[in-house]
Amino acid sequence: MEAAASEPRLEFGKMEFGCEHYRRRCKIRAPCCGEVFGCRHCHNEATAKTDRHELPRHDVKKVICLVCDTEQPAAKVCSNCGVNMGEYYCDVCKFYDDITEKQQFHCDDCGICRVGGRDNYFHCRKCGSCYINDLRDRHLCVENSMKHQCPICCEYLFDSLRETRILDCGHTMHFECFHEMLQHNQYTCPICYKSAINMTSKWRNLDDEVSATIMPEDYRYKVWIFCNDCHGTSEIYFHVLGHKCCNCNSYNTRTTGAPATQSAL
Repeated sequence: MEAAASEPRLEFGKMEFGCEHYRRRCKIRAPCCGEVFGCRHCHNEATAKTDRHELPRHDVKKVICLVCDTEQPAAKVCSNCGVNMGEYYCDVCKFYDDITEKQQFHCDDCGICRVGGRDNYFHCRKCGSCYINDLRDRHLCVENSMKHQCPICCEYLFDSLRETRILDCGHTMHFECFHEMLQHNQYTCPICYKSAINMTSKWRNLDDEVSATIMPEDYRYKVWIFCNDCHGTSEIYFHVLGHKCCNCNSYNTRTTGAPATQSAL
């Protein structure tokens, strides 16, 4: 018989239990292997060392209350001792968390729970994920941009626990991977090669360096370049420090062959 859930009882044990990923008052039984884990991330990390397989969040059916050790169908309140097994509970994701300061919410379009507060995010249907409101009408949409691996560390981005950065080109990667990339003086998107940040000041500095570095006469010849930023082509004088696009003034360029001559009609 289900216990009467008084307010003090609901709060009992809050923040006293959990795993390295979440504070919660229950463990889960993985239906794929029948083992008990603190959460699905604990399961995925443990099986990665042996029989690698991942546990989809929606597959969880049974949980074990950490206050009274009762195994039961997934629900917010323990059917035996009457505690909240998670201050936040999602019946779709079977997700529990006692730290509600994360402002968890379930996005029906994503199909999973997010953090940060429902009012602070919108779901971009083309990109296929929730983005912060500041990016509404201010980001370049890329079809399902979050549903692929981070181009730096190769972790799947859509349900990653780590913060994600949306580049100016619309592609995505982990925030920390993005900063590590910049620390290694890499300023282009690893996927499309467009500039990942505003490079205006760096291009001005490069203008000064190019002007101050006169090329020997033997190297004063023209080359064709392709711009990774605007996808235009230009014919300019070769320079060892870089080649500036005549269309958008970017130095994010590469040498290429001359455009094919248009055939006479």
